[in-house]
Amino acid sequence: MGIQYTKWIPRVDDTEDRLEQLLGLLSQILIHTSGDVEEALKWMRYIDQRQGIFDDEMSYEAFVKELEKRGYVKQDKDAFSLTEKGGRRIREDSLRFVYSSLKKGLSGGHETPFEGEGVERLSETRPYRYGDQASNVDFTSTIGNAIRRSGFDLNLHEDDFEVYEVEHTTSCATVMLLDISHSMILYGEDRISPAKRVAMALAELIIRKYPKDELHLVLFGDDAKQVKIEDLPFVSVGPYHTNTKAGLLMARNILRRTRNVNRQIFMITDGKPSAIYDRNGRLYLNSFGLDPRIVNRTLDEAMTCRREKITISTFMVTQDPYLVGFVEKLTEMNHGRAYYSSLDSLGEYILVDYVKNRRRRVN
Repeated sequence: MGIQYTKWIPRVDDTEDRLEQLLGLLSQILIHTSGDVEEALKWMRYIDQRQGIFDDEMSYEAFVKELEKRGYVKQDKDAFSLTEKGGRRIREDSLRFVYSSLKKGLSGGHETPFEGEGVERLSETRPYRYGDQASNVDFTSTIGNAIRRSGFDLNLHEDDFEVYEVEHTTSCATVMLLDISHSMILYGEDRISPAKRVAMALAELIIRKYPKDELHLVLFGDDAKQVKIEDLPFVSVGPYHTNTKAGLLMARNILRRTRNVNRQIFMITDGKPSAIYDRNGRLYLNSFGLDPRIVNRTLDEAMTCRREKITISTFMVTQDPYLVGFVEKLTEMNHGRAYYSSLDSLGEYILVDYVKNRRRRVN
């Protein structure tokens, strides 16, 4: 019996899986480098020196060529930059990263207490009412009712008809408020990168599963500004204080222009409000304790959101006692929700909260 030895050639699937892992790693590094491709590639080389992530089958040079080939990066003069497709890839990888860390899957079973006209059929049935769509008739239950009433003559009566309940579906408008004050990278702890990752994951979730929903992004430090979702990878913190009132005001103005029934604000922050604009347009700052001048005007904004039926969900990424005290008061006045979240579980809290509450009907 002869044995023939040949050179082993890796399966295409194995090579593709490895490439996907490298792309996922690069996506996470790009979040930390605020979209700086050159800096991210330096980190890839550094990791290779320590962990040996590249070899003859997939060299560093081949990996970079693959990035260009797939349209994730482009070369401008002597440097690489991130493309729009590359930014979309980071959002997709962020969603996969967050989903993989969830303790419970988000697929299916997202409860809502309301039922009504919609497109998602439930398993529960009820008697037919005038105006119900014929496409929602449960023929098995209907025929069963007719047999129980009249035997096998199958003489259908109006009372025999049953229809499936359908889930109330409505679109939702959300503003993600992201704190970019200096404390988000203070004391050696990077809080902005996990926050950006979660924001990108939420954006990708909405694009894929809830295309009729709206998601807007507002950054707040000394002031507030709206940025495009596509710019998320490039967001970085600055030498800023925390003007929570300005962030809430801009979010409310954005939501006021939308026609969606459900409107909400998701605020990720690690600090109490420490800045506000006075009535003359001058920036007033106070980083010590809870300044009533700043806090009261910020709480006024939360109350205005409540009157306009805008719910605020606050996600605290530190347990600073001043922040906790302020958020408890804000949540009480707005009738909103508040969570303390470690950076590792931030994605779980936000995605689960979004899916669970996006269909809340506002009376």
